[in-house]
Amino acid sequence: MKLNFKFSNLCGTVYKGGNILFTPTTSTHQDCVLSAVGNRISVFDIPGDKSYTMAFENRKNIERIALSPSGKLLLSIDEDGRALLVNFHLQTVLHRQSFKTKVKDAQFSPDGKFVAITHGKQIQFWRTPGFIDLEFAPLVLHRSLAGPFDDINSIRWSPDSTFVVCGCKDMTVRIFTTDPIEGLEPFILTGHRDVVMGAWFSVDAQTIYSVSKDGSLFVWKYKPIELDTGINEEDGPEAKKRRTVGNGLRKWSCIDRHYFNQNHAKVVSCDFHAQSNILVVGFTSGVFGIWELPDFVNIHTLSISQKKVEAVKINPSGDWLAFGSSKLGQLLVWEWKSESYVLKQQGHNHEMNCISYSPDGQYVVTGGDDAKVKLWNTQTGFCFVTFADHSAAVQAVEFSKKRANVVFSAALDGTVRAYDLVRYRNFRTFTSPTHVQFGCVSVDPSGEIICAGSIDTFEIYMWSIQTGNLLDVLTGHTGPVSSVAFSPIEGRLISGSWDRTMRSWTVFTRDTASEPYEHSAEILAIAYRSDGKEVAVSTLDGQITIWNVEMHRQIGTIEGKKDVGGGRKEGDRVTAENNSANKHFTSLCYTVDGSCIIAGGNSKFVCIYDAQSSTLLKKFQISHNLSLDGMHRELDSRNMTEAGPRELIDNTGDLSDIEDRIDSSLPGAKKGDLSLRAKIKPEARTKCVKFSPSGRTWAAASTEGLLLYSLDDAIMFDPFDLEIDITPESIFEAVSETKEYLRALVMAFRLGEQDIIKTVFDRIPVNAVNLLVKNLPHKYLERLMKFVIERIDFSQNIQLNLVWCLSILRNHGQLLRDRSQEYGSLLRGLVKAISKLQDVLAKLTNGNLNSLLYLTAQMKVTKIEEQESERTIGAIRMENLFGK
Repeated sequence: MKLNFKFSNLCGTVYKGGNILFTPTTSTHQDCVLSAVGNRISVFDIPGDKSYTMAFENRKNIERIALSPSGKLLLSIDEDGRALLVNFHLQTVLHRQSFKTKVKDAQFSPDGKFVAITHGKQIQFWRTPGFIDLEFAPLVLHRSLAGPFDDINSIRWSPDSTFVVCGCKDMTVRIFTTDPIEGLEPFILTGHRDVVMGAWFSVDAQTIYSVSKDGSLFVWKYKPIELDTGINEEDGPEAKKRRTVGNGLRKWSCIDRHYFNQNHAKVVSCDFHAQSNILVVGFTSGVFGIWELPDFVNIHTLSISQKKVEAVKINPSGDWLAFGSSKLGQLLVWEWKSESYVLKQQGHNHEMNCISYSPDGQYVVTGGDDAKVKLWNTQTGFCFVTFADHSAAVQAVEFSKKRANVVFSAALDGTVRAYDLVRYRNFRTFTSPTHVQFGCVSVDPSGEIICAGSIDTFEIYMWSIQTGNLLDVLTGHTGPVSSVAFSPIEGRLISGSWDRTMRSWTVFTRDTASEPYEHSAEILAIAYRSDGKEVAVSTLDGQITIWNVEMHRQIGTIEGKKDVGGGRKEGDRVTAENNSANKHFTSLCYTVDGSCIIAGGNSKFVCIYDAQSSTLLKKFQISHNLSLDGMHRELDSRNMTEAGPRELIDNTGDLSDIEDRIDSSLPGAKKGDLSLRAKIKPEARTKCVKFSPSGRTWAAASTEGLLLYSLDDAIMFDPFDLEIDITPESIFEAVSETKEYLRALVMAFRLGEQDIIKTVFDRIPVNAVNLLVKNLPHKYLERLMKFVIERIDFSQNIQLNLVWCLSILRNHGQLLRDRSQEYGSLLRGLVKAISKLQDVLAKLTNGNLNSLLYLTAQMKVTKIEEQESERTIGAIRMENLFGK
């Protein structure tokens, strides 16, 4: 089995804090939204209808991101001021920089030469790479300026990259220059009565707009200072001139003041689009407003959330508005002219508890503590439906094995619900005679029976899916039922409980007696092998026991204490090695071939074991985010005080509003609204792990969201497959001059540049496609199929794309069939792309056919009307003739 799984995507979380960015119009990825999700960055490609998360990670949660005007350099800064300079297209970390303090804003200059950052009460200008020769470091400090009495909140550049306007916490607006100008001192604009949240230049740089937290907008104008020289008007024309102080010195003066008047709601976020003079402001009440400046005309005022709008951004064209709310984990993109949503995504408010793959592996269903069931498309990364019928935390979800369009969920509200994925509705609700809390669910392979285990009554309830009637109640356990699983082949049910027993039930016979399997500790999870002959059981003592259910005997034991053990938490009194609190697995799953077991628990590690030899094959660390608890192997003694760990004493940050400082949570409470916790850090843990039916992807429901690891990750740059003679010039020479199409295509795949691959692909004639594909080495078949699938979605050369698909299937069909596990996802993607193309063409042809039928019918009607009119005219002429 292949174990080189790489991080593929992060679903279930769309926004966690910081700012939001749109890619510039000059970038190859236009109209993409960049959002910080923990210590990673997610990219939402709206035109391409997909999303992906970059593989690199910051040390802690990202507070600020900035993108260069060319769209090539990305700067991500975490909450400690540690930054990563990244090549955005290749997703490669170029440099690591520590600014040694918290950065509240960072902005690239319009010409891309500088990046300005806030450094407490100072502002720093750093030179970006590419503009200096013989660079020793990618980022070089150019200038550092001070002046404000408190921290700087926002930075905005002038269009000519000469001036910077800053909104400060000391209620002033200050203007700085990149390079010193003789005789010019920094301007200080005063008048606001609260913290200045943002300030911007107009297009001509003659006007500044500033917004403060109390909801006021000031308009500043750049005017010359004129003084009377004392010369009378009656003197000569030369005497009528006035001179300015300092031979042309000017000043900024406030010419107008406006107020938003939002019922005492504070301003949280704001953004200004200079080309269209549009100002967008988000408030603590969840309301945002759009105003046109300088007339201050209110265009829209809408409520989009119950929580405050923490991030606002306008795209470069000024048509789309992006909003982020970390309290709800919500990201919205709204087109204000048509008043419609372009993108509306929201993850689980609280932790994600359970996941399940669809039989075809294209969809994942998740359930969380927010009582919601969400379905995610693994290809696009988007959530396309949310069910909110439950009234308590969802503990288990599962797809029907027979019908892929039915999903079942069990929750603590005492109900098991069945959802129809065709009409997107809850078509069946299963309940018990008495109110119980369900913690696990399983569906029979035939799709006729569903079982759920209770936590409080220690019983297993069995219903008929067709009728919804309760068929039987299985009793025997003396502790909470933690897991139930149907055998994939036989009509047998396996259940695990905290009473340290696993029981085997024969549900299709009248004899409901169960056979117990004793264990040394409480059972936490159970997993069946695909052939139904083996069962893996995870217990509280950190062991995984493997049973042969046919022979009723134990065949293996895996000691996982040392493997699953994570780091030391902030409040732990003992070291991680001596702490046995979280050294156990809470979720198990067999691989498709049944050779390996994947396991996850309350730690930062996910382990894959060989089932036959009981050995650890590979261990994955799901996160390196130090903002989570339990990431350090050893704690820093410098953070220890007499009152306890420093991070647990004050974790609230700078909360200036009274409503933000109020802590209504119970002491030590970890459930509920996790975003409002002030003294409890979220823990790094994995609640559920699942393998996809194809075996090339596995998913983990973690603290940070739904993590996807895949073998199908595209290799952007492979230095081991690159030779010195492979250059863009040699590739273009091979495809244009020497007509060596196969060699040119292989060299383009080796180089890994998408633009070059596209150019080579377009220059290959149709009559050479079949021979090229026939002689193509098998190692490049996967890359070719991926490129063809992407090209079908975006290219208009329909016939050429279908010729490539037909050639691939004709020449490599046997290989694709023999290695179906490796190429299964690509074949499904190819079928999906062709089906989508067929639907588009069918709609187009049907529309054209209907139009032609309408036009021909209209021509016949017109001809008949003309004939009738001619007959009428002839009759009138005859009548007039005979009448005369």
